[in-house]
Amino acid sequence: MQAVIVDDEPNNISNLHLMLSEHCPEIKIVASALNAAEGREAILLHRPALIFLDIQMPGQNGFDLLQSLPAQDFEVIFVTGFDKYGIQAIKFSAIDYLLKPIALADLMTAVARARRKIEEKKQNEQLKNLLLHLRQTDRQEHKIALPSAKEIRFIHPSDIIYCEAKNNYTLFYLQNDEKLTISRPLLEYDQLLEDYGFIRCHNSYLVNRHFIKSILKENGGSLLLENNVQLPVSRQKKEQIRQAMLKR
Repeated sequence: MQAVIVDDEPNNISNLHLMLSEHCPEIKIVASALNAAEGREAILLHRPALIFLDIQMPGQNGFDLLQSLPAQDFEVIFVTGFDKYGIQAIKFSAIDYLLKPIALADLMTAVARARRKIEEKKQNEQLKNLLLHLRQTDRQEHKIALPSAKEIRFIHPSDIIYCEAKNNYTLFYLQNDEKLTISRPLLEYDQLLEDYGFIRCHNSYLVNRHFIKSILKENGGSLLLENNVQLPVSRQKKEQIRQAMLKR
């Protein structure tokens, strides 16, 4: 499987190349690049199946590079230092990323997942969703990628009524009465959906404030939603809920 590495730090390229050659021999690095312009040329020339891409680079960043390409017919594994905005956007589309310094186990997991997608010859809808997310300034147009056991669903956050934690899974309750079981913890979605009007009202629940109908005082306090579902409210969250109701 041919791959290209794009990273502005030569040491990072060398280290990744070494890790791949020793532990992922099925990956053949056909080119590397130190900036977005060189990366674009390498990608267009070699048409790799997989790209290891840094986000933060001088001049154009990794997202700029992706958006400059005529097609995104490849898998991407982002390799980056901590970048809150960048990682939030990547997580929103459920795309793999590796934090520097790269952990071998994480690298092997990401490569195995990319290889499986390439072998299945699936169109990279997650990458398409990421690029749309970066282009659209109106949050109402954003869609979050929700990976279930059988598929990846792309849902507008405004269509999610609330989320419920079930061990390491999260249940999503949608406006159309559909329920999705997603194999990721609620904490991850607490962070991803914070800017979309969601509030962690309880350790086990994350609610879209636009669907809160009223605050009930009985039994220590709970939320009544537009669909008549009641959710518990943690004592420390009551004031936050009241403030959110005032902003509606």
